[in-house]
Amino acid sequence: MPSGFDKLRYTGRVDRRFPAYLDPTAQRMKTRVEALIHVGQKSIAIAVLNLVVHAALPLHDAKAQFGGGMSPGGGAPMAPGAEKQKFRDYIHNQDGLMIRREKGDAVVAAVKVVGNQAISSHRIHQKLQTRKNRFYDYETVLGDVRRLNDMGSFDHVTFKIDEGEQGVTVTFTVNERPTVSKVIYHGNRGLNDRELSGRAGIEPNDPLNEFSIESSRRRLIDYYREEGFNQVSITSQIGYEEDDRLILYRINEGPKERIESITVEGNSVVSDARLLKIINSRGPMFGVGSYVSNVADLRKIDGDVDVLAGYYHNLGFLTATVGRRLEYDESGKWLTVHFVVNEGPRFKINDIKIVGNEFVTEDSLRARLELQSGDMFNGTVMRRDVGELIYGYGELGFIYAEVDPKTVMRDEANTVDLIYDVSEGDRWKVGQIRVNIEGEPHLMRETTMLNLVDLREGDWIDRRTLELNRKRIERSQLLETNPQIADPPDIKVVPRDDYLSSL
Repeated sequence: MPSGFDKLRYTGRVDRRFPAYLDPTAQRMKTRVEALIHVGQKSIAIAVLNLVVHAALPLHDAKAQFGGGMSPGGGAPMAPGAEKQKFRDYIHNQDGLMIRREKGDAVVAAVKVVGNQAISSHRIHQKLQTRKNRFYDYETVLGDVRRLNDMGSFDHVTFKIDEGEQGVTVTFTVNERPTVSKVIYHGNRGLNDRELSGRAGIEPNDPLNEFSIESSRRRLIDYYREEGFNQVSITSQIGYEEDDRLILYRINEGPKERIESITVEGNSVVSDARLLKIINSRGPMFGVGSYVSNVADLRKIDGDVDVLAGYYHNLGFLTATVGRRLEYDESGKWLTVHFVVNEGPRFKINDIKIVGNEFVTEDSLRARLELQSGDMFNGTVMRRDVGELIYGYGELGFIYAEVDPKTVMRDEANTVDLIYDVSEGDRWKVGQIRVNIEGEPHLMRETTMLNLVDLREGDWIDRRTLELNRKRIERSQLLETNPQIADPPDIKVVPRDDYLSSL
């Protein structure tokens, strides 16, 4: 009498799941299926067989294409950061059947594309979901028009429907935009064409668009300034001589500027070494380091002005101002950067006020504060106190509570009032905890994920616990955390629909 597995083979179910070239992993799955069927769990066995569809067949395809699959020397590995295309998307891009429920009464007899010259019909058909021998659906056709417009290669797209005995013929008429024939960079010496092409983002056969050309010109100017060419000027031109689709960039680079030295003037409380360490601009190193990491980026220098001003404000010098002065040498290639600081007085806290709190008493909030009246103002400690207030509310279920710190200058000399403006929001409980696993859900049980979460249904939501559970899930090494491959694991708090409808 044939076994349970052979019975399934006779019905034709197994042949599609277990081909003759099973790898060792699939062989173990086959043995497990036979054991399950032997004890009468046929439904479970069928489920296991369905899982093997994704485990055995792709491995065989890899061996057939690369000559060995996972064996040594069996083909090049996937490039770092490359994302493997989903099987459904692959089939759809190859004009195969799309996995979805079709609707409609008439059948599509033919799909035609007219008006295209530079863009191939095959590339256009890959964007269409209206296919021959499928059901005709007007909404799908409108979606196809939108997808063709999103390609950016057409000025406008129209369609026409012709009904016949064989079915519906859908004709898409496209009007192509003129394309770029060639891109020329003239006058560049410090940066080569390959570097400029990567930043410009315009290549031959791209749509000829004035807005895109102007955007690329600005990107090139920003790129030159990042590399120290602060006096660069670039103009763009469409068409040259007999070619009206050629793009010409005329570049006047100017000298490449480097920082010879950086000085700080007017500082007395903080040393020069400390201030030079917190800024991003760097001067030359000794010896061969004269041309390393000292490119003069004016945008970075202006950002350092804000960094120094914020540093002084953080220390309590709330009225401190910082400026900068540039001094070039005779060649115009080396410059000295002078940061001028006006420190001003250091402010002391006169009074601390908490406003906006309703559910939590002011005394319990003040107990969490590190800054007190009479202390010197310190921005770092103030931000730490804001975090403590937010976490204090978060422990009670106010997960959307916000605290906005404000400083008010007093009439008394060098004193300031500190006000914490609290917005409590609503108090939230845990309703349902749902686990959504993408990729291969059968490889991970919901109970495994729930055991990593400390929250229980009916408890008040704790904001600190939420963040700890997020970190615990990321460190568990059970899920993919590389954002280039998949979305990192996360815990999302979603208000219930019945509550949102009552607002």
